[in-house]
Amino acid sequence: MKYAELSIEEKREQLKRAQIEFDCLCKLKLSLDLSRGKPIGEQLDLSNEMFTVLTGEHGDYVGDTGFDYRNYGMLDGIPEAKALFAELLDLPADWIFVGGNSSLNMIYDALTRLMLHGAPGVDVPWCKLDKVKFICPAPGYDRHFAMLESLGIEMITVEYLENGLPDIDRIEELARDPDVKGMICVPKYSNPTGVTYPRDIVRRLAKMECAAPDFRIIWDNAYCVHDIYSEEKLANIFEFGQRYGTEDRILCFTSTSKVTFPGSGIAAMALSPRNMAQAKKIIGIQTISFDKLNQLRHARYLKDATHIHELMQRHAEIIRPKFDIVFEALEAELGGLGIASWTKPNGGYFISLTVMDGCAKRVWSLMKQAGVVLTGAGATYPYGKDPRDANLRLAPTYSPAHELEVCIQALSACVRLASLEKMLAE
Repeated sequence: MKYAELSIEEKREQLKRAQIEFDCLCKLKLSLDLSRGKPIGEQLDLSNEMFTVLTGEHGDYVGDTGFDYRNYGMLDGIPEAKALFAELLDLPADWIFVGGNSSLNMIYDALTRLMLHGAPGVDVPWCKLDKVKFICPAPGYDRHFAMLESLGIEMITVEYLENGLPDIDRIEELARDPDVKGMICVPKYSNPTGVTYPRDIVRRLAKMECAAPDFRIIWDNAYCVHDIYSEEKLANIFEFGQRYGTEDRILCFTSTSKVTFPGSGIAAMALSPRNMAQAKKIIGIQTISFDKLNQLRHARYLKDATHIHELMQRHAEIIRPKFDIVFEALEAELGGLGIASWTKPNGGYFISLTVMDGCAKRVWSLMKQAGVVLTGAGATYPYGKDPRDANLRLAPTYSPAHELEVCIQALSACVRLASLEKMLAE
């Protein structure tokens, strides 16, 4: 029965039970973590072959073109790595820039270039403007919001609709403001909702009228191969960009961070020829080249898109049971009570939990008391301000299965406790 249908006395009785359960959990002195989407060691072990893929004769370090990758050069990445990402993203290899280990770093640098140098064909860099605004679909990725805030870019929250999709009508409306210079998003298995943008929304983003000629979409395709249950196809936004003459609008990013080793992978950005020319000119002042041996390691180990998808299926076999545990436990503990809902993504690394309005911070605080770390309440919104105080992000991949069961038991108790407290206070 839904809690809202209980009598006052029944709610008080349920509150007592929830408090007892919570007190018992606190006595266990838990030290558990659901806060960050990290691969567990078993997943990292899948790529240990990369440690030996370059060992042997001198020729192991020489690329297909005869270039010795131990030396300077090839600013935009080695041909083998560019070809690998080109196949994954279905783009020409000369649209691919392969950099260091972090796509977040590449995103931040791209935003910084726009701030300091502006966009190709536009005379005024963003730092010379009175206002620079960005559209931020939310719940979204906290690190994206931290980047924008650090650069002084004003964030406009656009909440996902009840059907889980971005509010494309609102986005199109905001893009008519000349102060709105861009949008940042994770279009496949979005962090944290797990939604994949449908083809029509991808098309409308490429086609929409933008008052700012230097409007940019930061297309963080971090989970392009991270299928867990079934594969969801993300439309190629550059195809629409070329159709409508807006390919300069799109700055696409991805990496191997959760394919091989986080912190030791390789990252790439896909850019139109005009954006690529500007990026190479400016990055060429920053550095002579990135770690080509790491790029070669990845290219030789990962080989091609088919091999990558096979590897990711092995990742999925490790991850899938953990998501199953969370979904089954949430349904058993909270299903039918009318106090929480959660997404069931087909891939990615996160689950978005929505509790009663005004309860997320309380749930987070109770979890902390119980010894379970969650990403901060509000973190999935610009400036850390969830207008409903209702969203929490769950990251089940890093915890062992037996810990996950305890985590969700604790979470469910905290959600029940916070919900009943609120109901009885009203």
